[in-house]
Amino acid sequence: MKLVTFISKSSNRPTPGILISAQGSSIQPEVIDLSSLGYSTVLSIIEAGPEALAAIRAFLPTAAGLSLASLTLEAPIQRPPRIFAIGLNYQSHAAESKMAVQAVPTVFMKLSSSVVGPDHPISLPKRSTQPDYEAELAVVIGRPGYQIAADDWQQHVFGYTILNDVSARDIQLSTSQWTLGKSFPTFTPLGPAITTADEVADPHALDISLSIDGEVLQHANSRDLIFKIPALIAYISGITPLEAGDIISTGTPEGVGLGRTPQRWLKPNEEIVITIEKLGQLRNRTVAE
Repeated sequence: MKLVTFISKSSNRPTPGILISAQGSSIQPEVIDLSSLGYSTVLSIIEAGPEALAAIRAFLPTAAGLSLASLTLEAPIQRPPRIFAIGLNYQSHAAESKMAVQAVPTVFMKLSSSVVGPDHPISLPKRSTQPDYEAELAVVIGRPGYQIAADDWQQHVFGYTILNDVSARDIQLSTSQWTLGKSFPTFTPLGPAITTADEVADPHALDISLSIDGEVLQHANSRDLIFKIPALIAYISGITPLEAGDIISTGTPEGVGLGRTPQRWLKPNEEIVITIEKLGQLRNRTVAE
């Protein structure tokens, strides 16, 4: 299942739903409204656990769909409890960034106030002259846990989504603390949906690409992650308990603007499209602040 948060023309209230993308070019995607099941947000569904997913599966066969074209998709979780981002988690990206891979994962935070959904503009701040893009596979935590064993990682994963770790490189690299340079408003596009874990047999075998105005700038596969998802969950939860709805963004492959010669920074009115196998596409256009 693909969980989304949407707003309809008749209501400004963010509503949880299921995205239904039927096979066949003549059949338009639809969204099933889940609010009648008593869940007000996608986060409340995640917190409710397997019982909520069972109720949704029982509800879907008789539910009427809304045309996706009539709706606006927001980030599936508009304010995640926490966003743990992983730096330098592809060897090729570490090399292009001229940074050494550490013995343990490089973890920094992105503030949830920076989250926006698909098709929402990315605002390029006046304060930065080096805004950059980063295509990333993100893991959504379902079952909370502390000191989770690496072998038990699947018990704690609710699903997967796409995250663009937009970065103001001049702000980020002016200090050893990266959070603020990663957390300007709109710097965490997320979505368009959370694909439940049962639909992704192996999250370490997914093609990932990013294009800007049709030019492919990043292309890799999640099999190339240095620290795989079990190791990330074990490491982070060994320090702080993971909560339902937490997001772990697993890092970006090579091809970012920072690592190019000459360096390539985001400019206003560019369309960024991130595609991850089985998860869909996340589209956003840049605008000047």
